[in-house]
Amino acid sequence: MQRSDVAAGHHATQRPLEQNHPPAYLRQMDSGPTLDVSRPDRRGAFLLLFFCLLAVGAGNTMLTSAVLPPLTRELGLPDWTAGAIFSLSAAVWVVTAPYWGAKSNIWGRRRVAAIGMIGFAASMFFFALVSFLALMNWISDWMLVFVLLLVARTLFGVFGSATNPAAQAYVADRTSREERMNELSTLTSGFTLGQMAGPAAAAVLITAGAVFSPAIGLLLPLVVVTIIATAIGAIVLFRLPETRAPRAEGGIAKTGTKGLWRHPAVFPFLLYAVGLSLITGVLSQTFPYAIMDRMNAPGAASAQFTGPAMTMGAMATLISQLVLIPRMRLSVRALLVYGALMLAMASLFMVWAQDFALFAFAQILFGLGQGFSRPGFSVGVSLAATQDQQGDVAGLITAANGMGFVISPLFGLWMYENVSRESPFIFCAVLVVVMAIYAFFTARAGDGVGPGTIEEAVAKDKPPS
Repeated sequence: MQRSDVAAGHHATQRPLEQNHPPAYLRQMDSGPTLDVSRPDRRGAFLLLFFCLLAVGAGNTMLTSAVLPPLTRELGLPDWTAGAIFSLSAAVWVVTAPYWGAKSNIWGRRRVAAIGMIGFAASMFFFALVSFLALMNWISDWMLVFVLLLVARTLFGVFGSATNPAAQAYVADRTSREERMNELSTLTSGFTLGQMAGPAAAAVLITAGAVFSPAIGLLLPLVVVTIIATAIGAIVLFRLPETRAPRAEGGIAKTGTKGLWRHPAVFPFLLYAVGLSLITGVLSQTFPYAIMDRMNAPGAASAQFTGPAMTMGAMATLISQLVLIPRMRLSVRALLVYGALMLAMASLFMVWAQDFALFAFAQILFGLGQGFSRPGFSVGVSLAATQDQQGDVAGLITAANGMGFVISPLFGLWMYENVSRESPFIFCAVLVVVMAIYAFFTARAGDGVGPGTIEEAVAKDKPPS
């Protein structure tokens, strides 16, 4: 089938999956953006990227909810070490997210996406290896175990932020503005579906592996994710079609990212995003420990409770974004305020929860709050930037999503272990109320935004990793 490339200002014959073209880097690229209407033969490429985000979402949720909390208890590590392991990774993520976003404009989307998946697989493999050696008592010093786990997880912080911006940019390069919202919505829903399936799948794998030994059961989810991520990364590197040259003006310095975050129209939304990531880190890291302690479910046995509860929370996020937001047609300010208030209620229920029903209800409220809040600040930042800065703004949003995780262990597991088991949730409730008030007075510029713009932000939304 042939089609004139009118939008790009030149004529070309389109071949299935963009194969048989000369290398993109040998061709001259127009200075303006080139849009490519999606076609049925693109579906395989987009589906492959969908599975990339699905694997990352499932693997990260397995680690945070089902593997790491009981692992620290089995190894006798202090509870705060679980948060610290994610803290360093998040700190590195903040630095590398804008870097990979810019590099995808220079190196190409395929190469950067593959780097992210292979790095994610390597992180999971070394994390499982160190954990196994520690469980077998071949490494006995708890500080050494902690440092090795920290290094293993930091591999994800270095490389893991590469896949998402490269995947989104790949789709955006090949769709018109009218098609982009639906295509990006399908793409990024992979991460949310991974979050939904991850905890439940981890519970099944842990139970199945425990037939052989408790150590194998606890680490089997990480082994499975390692194999899947490696396979997907190899397929992306060798099979994902890419023939268009990187955007010449895509560098950070040329588009002004270094000073963009300080702009008065951008900074309030980024500050809200940092606060939201802090709340997310505290609640998600302390939730499994609260389950273990209040429901008397030690070690790997807690997965049968944390898995279903966190799956309900992820489902609530998906429902809020795919059903509630399109129907309610809320403004940016309303999304930010209502999302924060639902997070406040989730935090308060975590103070009182003693049984599975209340824990699950708290997770549902947490998921709804996330589903409303994240698209709110995403569209606010996007509208404050120019069209040429959209890729750089996406990097800032990704960095802000990880920034709160840098300090979340201090207000999460450290307070849980050293102040009181209710103190992290009280802190979160107070902070999100402050965030709601802040958003009410600073997000007025987004009140006139049309529903289509908000739905596009929903399509681009991705939870912090």
